[in-house]
Amino acid sequence: MKKAWQTELDELVEVLGIKSKPVAVTFTNEEVEAGRRKRVWMCGALKQAAKGKTFVIDKEHSACPGGTWHCGLGEPPSGGMARGLQWFLTRGEKLTHSIVSFQRMMALAAPPPTGLSERIVMGPVAEAELRPDIVIFQCNPEQTCRLIYLEHYWDGIPLQIEVTGSLCSSAIAYPVVTGRSNVTFGDWTARRMQKFRADVVFFTVPYERVGNLVAAVPECSAGSAELEIPEEMRRAMEGN
Repeated sequence: MKKAWQTELDELVEVLGIKSKPVAVTFTNEEVEAGRRKRVWMCGALKQAAKGKTFVIDKEHSACPGGTWHCGLGEPPSGGMARGLQWFLTRGEKLTHSIVSFQRMMALAAPPPTGLSERIVMGPVAEAELRPDIVIFQCNPEQTCRLIYLEHYWDGIPLQIEVTGSLCSSAIAYPVVTGRSNVTFGDWTARRMQKFRADVVFFTVPYERVGNLVAAVPECSAGSAELEIPEEMRRAMEGN
C-alpha cells in the first residue's frame, strides 16, 4: 500500500513541469533495509536521488567531511581540522577571502544539527518508506518562483532564506534546523564537481509544510488557477 507522501506531490510536479524527482531526506536512528550503502558525497547523493536512487548515509558512508558535520553526522571541526578547513576555504576552494570572512560565514549561518541522528536516508519521495523530514526540489528558476508563491500562498509570510554556505548546509541542514523552506543555488564547488545543470535551483520544504503547498496548487495562479484581471485594471494596464 502506498504511503501518503509517495503520491501527494504528483499533481504539483505535473502542473509545474518539474523533470527531476522530488527528493525525500529523513534523519533516523532506526535500521533501514532499502537503500545503497556506499561512500558518497551528500551533494552527489542529492543529484542521484533526483534520478531515482536511494542512499542510506551514516558517518562511515559520508565521503565528504564537510557534509558529515553540516548534516549532523559528526562533530564540527576543531583544532588542526579547523585550521585545515580555514586553509581549504580560503586558499584551496578560494570561496572566501580570509580567515576573518570565513569566521563570519560560519558564525552567522544556522548551526548544523549535530548529533541529531545516526543516519540519513535520501531518495525519491515516490519511493520513500519513511516519512520525509524535508523534500528537496531541483528545478529551474521559473519553477522555483512558482514554488515560492505556492509555499506562502496561505499565510503570506515571506521566506527567510539562506543561500550562502555549502549545498548540504543550505539545502538540508538549514531547513531541518529552522523548520523554514529555503531556496539556494548551492556552493560553486558542489555544482562544478557534481556537474549540476546551469539552470538548477534547489528548493527545500519541511515536510510539515508540504500539505499547504499542495493544497495551494488549484487555488493559486502560480499553480493551476486561472488568472483573472478586472476590466478596470485591464484598461489601466492597456493605457485606455
